[in-house]
Amino acid sequence: MAASQPIAAGTRIGHVHLKVSNIQRALDFYVGVLGFELQQRYGPQAAFISAGGYHHHIGLNTWESEGGSPPPKGTTGLFHVAILYPERADLADALKRLVANNIQLDGASDHGVSEALYLRDPDQNGIELYWDKPEAAWPRNADGSLAMVTHRLDLNDLINAQH
Repeated sequence: MAASQPIAAGTRIGHVHLKVSNIQRALDFYVGVLGFELQQRYGPQAAFISAGGYHHHIGLNTWESEGGSPPPKGTTGLFHVAILYPERADLADALKRLVANNIQLDGASDHGVSEALYLRDPDQNGIELYWDKPEAAWPRNADGSLAMVTHRLDLNDLINAQH
């Protein structure tokens, strides 16, 4: 059933909580590799991290998952969490961090509206790191609707992006 009114245009997803098997290992990745800042530890079972001092963009917890394993393929759950970077150069910085830490990419795509890097965290949670191209550059069909694509992203071009 379709909603009678669309959701408010300013609505956004504010944070995500990820079940992880080991808090320190997760912090080593999200803080040590990606560069998020630790805002608060909640005992040995949870941590809250963010960019720019926000209370938290990502909650990491072991409340139901300490020592656990990723869900098997073919089950429902989170496909990936998408982390939006403000500029292309910021996404380039993320790529440099991944390369410096020997983090394997699952893929890299130019979607016309955005450029994205796909990978997995140490608990095999899917991660998309991306930046949105300016809206004026988004590809559109003749009727004005979006014409998103999936093309291979040129990683060498991205890694050279600067502010």
